[in-house]
Amino acid sequence: MQGLAPPSSASIHRHPSARSRARAPNSVRFSARAVSSVPHAPADAPFDAAPLSLSTKPAIGVATPATMPASPRKAEKRLNFFQRAAAMALDAFEEGFVANVLERPHGLPKTADPAVQIAGNFAPVGERPPVHELPVSGRIPPFINGVYARNGANPCFDPVAGHHLFDGDGMVHALRIRNGVAESYACRFTETARLRQERAIGRPVFPKAIGELHGHSGIARLALFYARTACGLVDPSDGTGVANAGLVYFNGHLLAMSEDDLPYHVRVTADGDLETVGRYDFDGQLGCAMIAHPKLDPVTGELHELSYDVIKKPYLKYFYFRPDGTKSDDVEIPLDQPTMIHDFAITENYVVVPDHQVVFKLQEMLRGGSPVVLDKEKTSRFGVLPKHVADASEMVWVDVPDCFCFHLWNAWEDEETGEVVVVGSCMTPADSIFNESDERLESVLTEIRLDTRTGQSTRRAILPPSQQVNLEVGMVNRNLLGRKTRYAYLAIAEPWPKVSGFAKVDLATGELTKFEYGEGRFGGEPCFVPMDPAAAHPRGEDDGYVLTFVHDERTGTSELLVVNAADMRLEATIQLPSRVPFGFHGTFITAKELEAQA
Repeated sequence: MQGLAPPSSASIHRHPSARSRARAPNSVRFSARAVSSVPHAPADAPFDAAPLSLSTKPAIGVATPATMPASPRKAEKRLNFFQRAAAMALDAFEEGFVANVLERPHGLPKTADPAVQIAGNFAPVGERPPVHELPVSGRIPPFINGVYARNGANPCFDPVAGHHLFDGDGMVHALRIRNGVAESYACRFTETARLRQERAIGRPVFPKAIGELHGHSGIARLALFYARTACGLVDPSDGTGVANAGLVYFNGHLLAMSEDDLPYHVRVTADGDLETVGRYDFDGQLGCAMIAHPKLDPVTGELHELSYDVIKKPYLKYFYFRPDGTKSDDVEIPLDQPTMIHDFAITENYVVVPDHQVVFKLQEMLRGGSPVVLDKEKTSRFGVLPKHVADASEMVWVDVPDCFCFHLWNAWEDEETGEVVVVGSCMTPADSIFNESDERLESVLTEIRLDTRTGQSTRRAILPPSQQVNLEVGMVNRNLLGRKTRYAYLAIAEPWPKVSGFAKVDLATGELTKFEYGEGRFGGEPCFVPMDPAAAHPRGEDDGYVLTFVHDERTGTSELLVVNAADMRLEATIQLPSRVPFGFHGTFITAKELEAQA
């Protein structure tokens, strides 16, 4: 990468939309790096990842010392004679038939190969209790008071079969800032029911939804899991999710989420540590999974959500929570087939629901394929639904052909045209995250206009062709979510899947301002912290700061950058005590919100 500055002064590049020079696309295809085994955490952050047999574990309920959290754990029951015999038989079937016959003779695709998916700084780390008084270069703006928390996938054990990055156990990294001081950093696993049981057993036994569940071996691993459940060796009744994707603070609760389960309540302690309170069902109101991208309306205080089911109808439901935590009734949204809906959007009055071409077809496993497929016969569309309806009869669907947005950044109602405007990153090939492809991945920042009166749609690439760059994971000013915004702060996902910097994009003009991390330095999602969380934009929409973790591959160190969101200049660098792997989504919890934790 040419023109990149050293770590102490990350370079800024402004690219006006009208007068930019033509240049070749900046997208780089990710190539697998051959490794002899799954990479482990560095020596300064050990964790026990040795796979142990179910049948040879002497007693259920013995936790792994290296991964023991600060919070106490409920003891598990011991196995009886029948369960021990069943465990031995199922272990033998797994090793002798599933692994040796169905899996090892066949190569893994890159999308399920642990040597690719968790290589380098995608590799897991061990838990770290709070480390205080972190070194700081530069000046942290004194108004930033609170905790930056970021979620990510961090497998506790070595994979025994296929593994996708999204399959890892959830780990939250938290950095507390107060009055210009970096007070503490800590990272902890979210104590899901799945992780607690696997720790007691000593190895992974729950199916990995993406890395393992494909083809005949996937069917066999599902059968193994059901057999172990029937024998009382594992218990899925408290959920099977990993809580590794999203984070949201709502009604006194920091919630860690993945779309395969209910959220988990995680509390930030007074000394900056993290403790899992438990699986959170909103006081008995929530009985289904919810996706990891809920939308918190900054004006009403309502939290809007979707839940999808891959097996039975209704395949999709919408609901919301009022500011006091009480839940609305479910609105069942009719779909012909179960669909991957990772994200959605809200406006002042509507919910915008994508119904794209990436769908779930479990029967594909019988034919040796992946259950996550691209349905080329399906036409992508967006549904516009009033927020407070009793049923889906008022849903208006608008076709947007050949469109797949894994993430949507914002949406609003255009008062002049009457259209609903949606801003997202359109990804091609649409299923490239889940299925191996020879095509170069592109993620194009796009404005989509939905006319609910005519059923017509238009879309345009926000960046000019000469400035096209893959933009993924990021956000707008959260105080303006659902209202018209001018700026978005998005990760520069190049060379894919790494992130070499982030960009401030003027959504109206296409002007692009890059903040690049420097040679051999990569990060993740930029988190925008508005200057005054209680106000919309007292001095401008971009009045605030961007926080992001960055890892230096040459030195093996990690740090948190604080960047002025208005002029995109580095304000401070916080040195972290250990490596922070690349992760997913984060949020900033203000000091006032921390005081109000449940």
